Amino acid sequence: MPINFLTAAVVLLLAGLGVGFASGLLGVGGCFIMIPVQVWVYTAMGMDLNTAVKVAFGTNLAVVLPTAMSGAYRHSKKGAVMWKAAVVLGITGAIGAVIGSTIASITPGKYLSIAFGCAIILGAVRMLTAKPPEETGKKPVENPLVWAAWGFPLGIVTGIIGIGGGVLMVPVMVVALSFGIHLAVGTSTALMIFTSIGGLLGYIYNGLRAGMPSVSEIGHLIGYWNLESWLLLASTSVLMAQVGAKTAHKLPAKQLRYVFIIVMLYMGWKMIEAGLGIKLPI
Repeated sequence: MPINFLTAAVVLLLAGLGVGFASGLLGVGGCFIMIPVQVWVYTAMGMDLNTAVKVAFGTNLAVVLPTAMSGAYRHSKKGAVMWKAAVVLGITGAIGAVIGSTIASITPGKYLSIAFGCAIILGAVRMLTAKPPEETGKKPVENPLVWAAWGFPLGIVTGIIGIGGGVLMVPVMVVALSFGIHLAVGTSTALMIFTSIGGLLGYIYNGLRAGMPSVSEIGHLIGYWNLESWLLLASTSVLMAQVGAKTAHKLPAKQLRYVFIIVMLYMGWKMIEAGLGIKLPI
């Protein structure tokens, strides 16, 4: 069903509220909300799916940056950010994200959508089946080389599927690096500052190289970055990230972990559904 700009603006503003809250609460960029919503908006406004997915990915990363900064500030005040890990994982992830976004620029959008959904679901399943550090008594890994070894390949994946990295980094930090869920969420929020910059630069460059127009049916573009959508999403998400981060520290670790898993499973499936071109009632 075609929609006009006013309808699109309202939808994106509301999505920004959910994005900000999820970012602060779960230590993710809100990609599982932003990307499906943007793809629907852009295709409803007349953009083809292949381009819509890539613009959604690029714009998502632009929104992640200020939202992550907002959430990281709140988590840091609570002592839930391991800044050394955030910097190492973030910088190596940013380098990988530039490579990943270049790969994405030459990959059909429907395959990116399916890959995005599968990556989220696999992360959720692994997080569900693994015993959390709170139960095993393991201490967080503090080896920068190990952080870098995880950060770079995960950065490539996040660049390919256009996310800030939190939706994959949090399960890795909990399962492989033995971070408690609150520490993983806080550190993930901080590292997304770096990965979002790397991925966004890649999407801008590759969008310009692909000849994306500066003005399109969905507004003004810089490569694969849609400026109007960015402003609408970021204007509400930055403030709500503070609320989400505050709420995260009020939830017990087990409860916060299950909320994270449920959201991942649902949104992962919705992106696979979009990529396959099917429509199911759930």
